[in-house]
Amino acid sequence: MATGLTKQAWDELVSTVVEVFPRLTSDEQRISLALYRLLAEGRPVVREALAARVELPPAQVDAVLRGWYGVYYDAAEAVIGYWGLTLSPGKHRFRVNGQTLYTWCAWDTLFIPQILGDVAEVESLCPASDDMIRLTVGPRGIAAADPANTMVSFVTPDRAQIKENVVLNFCHYVYFFRSAESAETWLAEHPDMRLLTLHEAWALGREKNAVQYGGVLAFGRHDQAPGGNFAAVSEGKG
Repeated sequence: MATGLTKQAWDELVSTVVEVFPRLTSDEQRISLALYRLLAEGRPVVREALAARVELPPAQVDAVLRGWYGVYYDAAEAVIGYWGLTLSPGKHRFRVNGQTLYTWCAWDTLFIPQILGDVAEVESLCPASDDMIRLTVGPRGIAAADPANTMVSFVTPDRAQIKENVVLNFCHYVYFFRSAESAETWLAEHPDMRLLTLHEAWALGREKNAVQYGGVLAFGRHDQAPGGNFAAVSEGKG
């Protein structure tokens, strides 16, 4: 894999990140994937609809949801946000299948398309320059990036802090920057941060997805962009 990190640093980062996310049973894998995909339809997800999608009792689905952190509800107790994907407007716009959604952080936009099995158009402002960053991300990688040298700020996650509040303690530090140079001031002010290339950030998400979902996570039918191949950007380097 082409990476700016040493192999040791990369392996340590992967190990730390995947340990933050809960291990899922086979039923939990089905519930998680279905929840992401129902939420991507652009409406709050009620337990009955989720239970019907996975063909499990609503009480079992409810117990699973209550046991997870990173699940957000509206006043009617329907899910409106789940591990990075949300209906609530935010800084990272995420368009898929004609629906405009949002993500909690930049990294979410890179690993969620594989979970959805579809292509997403991403828009996010560089916090240093206020320039718009645009990406096309699919199940097999990043098809397009403008600017091409876009980088991702990343903080090594702490499990206890993430369980307490994943948005405040992790997501608020993970942004796209138009270049490494544009991130210099940010990094100076946040010494616990590191900078990842787009490919590194996407590959990190792939590792996280593989650990959480294993063989149940299949690529979708839209794993190539018109006229392009995701492998040219993301898989040919690995």
